[in-house]
Amino acid sequence: MDIEQKQAEHIDHFVKQASTIKGSSSYLANVIVEATSHPSLFAFSEILSLPNILELQGTEHSIYLDLLQMFAHGTWSEYKSSASNLPQLTPDQILKLKQLTMLTLAEANKVLSYDVLMHELDVVNVRELEDFLINECMYVGIVRGKLDQLRRCFEVQFAAGRDLRPGQLGNMIHTLSDWLGTSDNLLISIQDKIKWADTMSELDKKHKKENEERLEEVKNALSLKVSTAQHHSFN
Repeated sequence: MDIEQKQAEHIDHFVKQASTIKGSSSYLANVIVEATSHPSLFAFSEILSLPNILELQGTEHSIYLDLLQMFAHGTWSEYKSSASNLPQLTPDQILKLKQLTMLTLAEANKVLSYDVLMHELDVVNVRELEDFLINECMYVGIVRGKLDQLRRCFEVQFAAGRDLRPGQLGNMIHTLSDWLGTSDNLLISIQDKIKWADTMSELDKKHKKENEERLEEVKNALSLKVSTAQHHSFN
């Protein structure tokens, strides 16, 4: 079973679980803790968009809504800077947020230096970093890449996508629109070049045919002169 299908099943489970809870913010807070601790769940926007989850805003459990938003869009560094306003994380949640941080870093850069990774993930040495990348990222299936110990970097080949940040969808649409416009212009340029090549090919064929016809005319003229000369010599 691939990671996308697993994600869909886990998301559906927590969406159904949260949707059935009415009027109990403490139970919803527990669902959020369970979801953000789940070892195979890396997408939270569908849970975050549930009306009863959003109703946590302004309640005594609103910090759990903030926590869910952090897991949807934030990083380990961002959590640390806001830790005083958020629930304390369990070891499973810390690991999860560091995995999500790795996805954010891999989305932005395809070559990540060990120094940057150790700083962003609060890892103290290269051995611990490489163990994290292998066991908690590549083995889990959220990232694929190559460890380059000589250059002290991780070369990203694949990274699972995270939930879109607010406003990010509009930027993506704009980027795709620009790309489509560039692709259309490139296609027109290629078509023009193909037409030019076809035209040149037809001109070349026409020129070749004219040369062949001229050559044939010369051959016929020479043949006629030879025949005439032979006729006169016999007479």
